[in-house]
Amino acid sequence: MKLVMDMKSEAMKTVAGQGGEPTSDEGVLLTMSTLTEDGVISVKNAACERLLNQRVEIKMKSKKINDCLNRFHVAIPKPRDQKERPPCIPEAVLEARAKQAADVEKRKTEKDLENENGGAGVYSASLKKHYILANDDWKEDAIPEILDGHNVADFIDADILMRLEELEREEGLREEEEDAYFEMDGNELTPEEQKALAEIRRKKSLLVREHRIKKSTAESRPIVPRKFDKDGQFTTKRMGRELSKLGLDPTAAVSRARSRSLSRGRKRERSTDRVEAMDVDDDQPNKKLRARSISRSRSRSRPPTEAVPGDGFKDTAQKKKAIKISKKAVKQRNKEARRGEADRVIPSLKPKHLFSGKRSIGKTQRR
Repeated sequence: MKLVMDMKSEAMKTVAGQGGEPTSDEGVLLTMSTLTEDGVISVKNAACERLLNQRVEIKMKSKKINDCLNRFHVAIPKPRDQKERPPCIPEAVLEARAKQAADVEKRKTEKDLENENGGAGVYSASLKKHYILANDDWKEDAIPEILDGHNVADFIDADILMRLEELEREEGLREEEEDAYFEMDGNELTPEEQKALAEIRRKKSLLVREHRIKKSTAESRPIVPRKFDKDGQFTTKRMGRELSKLGLDPTAAVSRARSRSLSRGRKRERSTDRVEAMDVDDDQPNKKLRARSISRSRSRSRPPTEAVPGDGFKDTAQKKKAIKISKKAVKQRNKEARRGEADRVIPSLKPKHLFSGKRSIGKTQRR
């Protein structure tokens, strides 16, 4: 199908969809085919150029252009001689442009290849043509079954993961043997080396012992960050000497620090006092002392099965039996998910609003 276009004012309106007068009344004759899609791009470019020129002319005639003209400056150099100097494009650039245009025309898309090879449903695009290989002829090669006289399937191991685990296990055993080998027992060393080894082990044991001592007596030492008191230099004596050098009386500060350290050591003494208070006979004449001993005994943490005076139990065995009976009594109630002994609610297992109007399998006569 051939189409001849005379691009005048009405043609401009039809192609570009815009109104206005064309830039010139010259008719441009262009040929194109919608069947082979030849000449469509040239017609489109011509229409766009005409439309662009028309829009530029309309903007130049508007009032807003006067606000922008003072921002533009067109530099026109004065001719210094009678020679003409037209724009010059290097030959290399022209050749590159021509080569690029030829490549674009020669390049075939997947659509072109599909039309050449039977169309949709017949042509299947090759996924190997973009492989990056040393030789492009290798892209379409099939995987061989026999290579250099060997079967390729023989080199595919189905148990490779199991073999890998065996190798890792052997490697771990070998590393353990090497570690055991490097442990020095001192039999193969010279007397000087044995002496040095004994000194190193002695220092190591001293460091371990000092660390354990510091951990065991952490509560009885002043609270100083470990990074500031690595050698234990911050003591009350040193604090007293420093305050004395400054002309201050260190008595109050030293006594306050000592009282804090002693208060930490009294925790164990308080617990023993409470135990002694428990041993006080109930027949004490002083009611205040008896009440104080009971309150102290209640403040101490104890197992739930231990009988305490005032709970109503004769001894610990009786209290254990009562706890066992109470657990057995509430077992059925907990199984039925009741809130308590007074819970007599009978839930509705099939609420009306959830089950009315539902159709069972094979019954569609009513909704």
